[in-house]
Amino acid sequence: MKLTPGEFLLTASTIRWNLEHETVLVEPWGRDSVRVRATRNAAFKELPGALLPPAASEVRVERQEEAAVLINGCLRVELGRHGRLRFLRSDTGKLLFEEPVREILQPAGREYRPLGSDLHRIEVRFLAQPDERFFGFGQHRHGRLDQKGCVLDLAHRNCEVSIPFTLSSRGYGFLWHHPGTGRVELGNSATRWVSDAAAGIDYWVTTGRDPAEILSHYADATGHAPPLPEWAAGFWQSKLRYRDQAEVLRVAREYRRRGLPLSVIVIDFFHWEMMGEFGFDPVAWPDPAGMVRELEGMGIKVMISIWPSFNGNSPSFQEFRRRGWILETERGTPALFPFFDTRPDGLVYLHFYDPTHPEARGAFWEKARAAYLALGIKVFWLDACEPEMVPTDYDNLRFHIGNGAEVAGLYPFLHEQAFHEGMKAAGETEPFFLCRSAWAGSQRFGAAVWSGDIKSTFEVLAAQVRAGLNMAVSGIPWWTTDIGGFHSGDPSTPYFRELIIRWFQYGVFCPLFRLHGVRLPVEDQRLGGADNEVWSFGDEAYEILRDLLGLRERLRPYLMEQMRIAHADGLPPMRPLFIDFPSDPVAWGVEDQFLLGPDLLVAPVTALGARSRTVYFPAGSAWVHAWSGAVYAGGGSAVVEAPLNQIPVFIREGASVPIAG
Repeated sequence: MKLTPGEFLLTASTIRWNLEHETVLVEPWGRDSVRVRATRNAAFKELPGALLPPAASEVRVERQEEAAVLINGCLRVELGRHGRLRFLRSDTGKLLFEEPVREILQPAGREYRPLGSDLHRIEVRFLAQPDERFFGFGQHRHGRLDQKGCVLDLAHRNCEVSIPFTLSSRGYGFLWHHPGTGRVELGNSATRWVSDAAAGIDYWVTTGRDPAEILSHYADATGHAPPLPEWAAGFWQSKLRYRDQAEVLRVAREYRRRGLPLSVIVIDFFHWEMMGEFGFDPVAWPDPAGMVRELEGMGIKVMISIWPSFNGNSPSFQEFRRRGWILETERGTPALFPFFDTRPDGLVYLHFYDPTHPEARGAFWEKARAAYLALGIKVFWLDACEPEMVPTDYDNLRFHIGNGAEVAGLYPFLHEQAFHEGMKAAGETEPFFLCRSAWAGSQRFGAAVWSGDIKSTFEVLAAQVRAGLNMAVSGIPWWTTDIGGFHSGDPSTPYFRELIIRWFQYGVFCPLFRLHGVRLPVEDQRLGGADNEVWSFGDEAYEILRDLLGLRERLRPYLMEQMRIAHADGLPPMRPLFIDFPSDPVAWGVEDQFLLGPDLLVAPVTALGARSRTVYFPAGSAWVHAWSGAVYAGGGSAVVEAPLNQIPVFIREGASVPIAG
C-alpha cells in the first residue's frame, strides 16, 4: 500500500500543502528564516504571539518532482509530496534537521489528537542528531547549559521561565510559537515538541553564518530590547523587606555616608494597605513623594513591587470581577493563591487579573499609574507574574482568549506589554520592568528578568551561571539573580559570608547587579528578615564587597556599550563562549565560564572553600589576567589562583577594559 501524496499550492513566496484535512503553510519570515504552520481546522487561528510582521526578503519557490522547495537566503525548506519537512542550508546543502520519514503504521512527524472544538493535543517530531547541543529554552533549575537529553516542561513557575526558543549547535534557531503548556523532549532517538492544547502547529526557524547572526535574526523576528537606561547598570539595594519610609531613607543615607555607589533601592510588597489597592500605607509611609524627592536628589531611583493579583476583600477585586477582568477557573472557585496579606489578619485568597483582555490590561495599568507616577516612581517590579498559583493547574484557567492550556504562557508577556504601553502613553521614554517571568518577545517591552526565589547555596550559585547564559540565548539581555540567594541564608555563618562574596563577584559581571533576599532569622515573612546591606556580613566581607562596588562602577561604560549592541543587534552582553568562538569545539562545552562583551572572560568561583579553579581560554586570542597581568594562550586550560577577594577575570589581549582600580 502506497501513501497518498498531498496537493501543493505554490505562490511566489509560499508553499501550501493539503492532505486529509491537514494544511501546511511554509512562508518566509525575515532574513534566512521561515514560519511553518499546520492545522486540521478550516483556517489558522490567530493568537497574540512573539512574532512581529516580517521584513521583506528575497525568496525563491520551486516545484520539484518529489517536493516543493522554498529558499530564503541561507535557509532551504523542502516539503515532500507526503508532507515531510526538511530544513537545510541553501549554500552548503548541510542538513539542519528533519522530520522522520512518513511510513505506513509509523508515527508521522506531526500528530493531532482531538480535544473537542478546534483544539488538539499536538506532537511534532524531528530525527535526533547525536552530535547536537541545545541552548536556550528560558531559565530552568537543572543546572545545565547544554540541554540535550533533558525533558523540559513548557510552563511558567517560580524560578522556571519557559521561553520555547533554542539555538542548536548544528547552526539553526527554532522557536516553538505556542503560548500554551506542553513539553520538549531532547532525546537520543528523537526531538519532540508537545502542545497540550492548540488549534494547530506554529514554529519559526532561522539559520545564519554563526550563533551571533542567529540571535540577531531572532531579535528581528521577536523584537529588540530597548536601550538600557543608564541608571539600571549601577548597583541595586533590595531585601525582603523595608518596612517603612524611615528604614528606606536610613539605608540610603548610610550608603551615601560611606561613599558607596547606589543606583536603585527597592520597596517590596506590603507597602500597600491591601493587595490590589495600590499606593502606600500612610502609617508606614507618611510622605512617599518627599521620600522619592530625597532619594532622587542622591541619584537613587525607587523601584516599587506590584503583583498582578487582588485580595478577595479589596474593592478593586469586586470591580474587576464585575467587568469580567479576573481569571476564572473551569472547575471550582476562582481563588488561586493562599496568602497572608497586610489586612485582614489571617489567611486570604488572591485572584489574578486577566491580561489577555485588552480592557483589563488598560485598567490594571491605570491603577498603577494613578498610585505611583504622580509620586515620581517610574520603575516597576512586576513580581509573581507567572502567575504564581497553588496548585499550578493551567488547564483549569479560563482566560478571555481561551483555556489556560492553550494560552497561559502569554500571562507575563501581556502583563509586561500593559505596563510598557502604559508608560509610553504617559510620555515615559525609558520603560523598565523587573519581572519574575517572561515569554518569547518579552524583551521588546523592556522586561528584565531575575531568577526567582532561589536557595542560598553554592550549588544554586553554580546553577545560576548556566541559567543566566540560557536566558541570554533565549533573547533576554537584561537578567539578574538575587545576590546571595533568596531564602535560607544566615549572615552570621562563615558559609553564607563566603557565599555572599562569591555571589557578589559573579553579580558584578551580570547585566544587572542586584542584592536581594530574606535573611535569617525570619520571625514573620510579612515583616521580612535580617539586614541585607553590604555592611551586614562582617568586616572581611564588607571590605571585599566595597571594592566590588567600585569595580562595577568602572565597568559601567563598557557594559553600557554592550547594552547598546544588544539593542541594535540582539547580541546579549553576558553570553556563552561559543557565541564569539563558534569554530572552537571546546568552547561549545564550557558551562561554568562566560564572556561579558567580546573582551572579558569571567570564571566565577562556585564551590565552598575553593581558592583556585581551572579556566579554559578560547582559541583565537591570548588572554591577560586582569589582576596579575599574566598572559595565557588561547586554546588551552590552566589552573588559576582565586583567593577569596578575587574572581578570575581575563581581558582579551589588545583590548582595554578598566578592571583594576
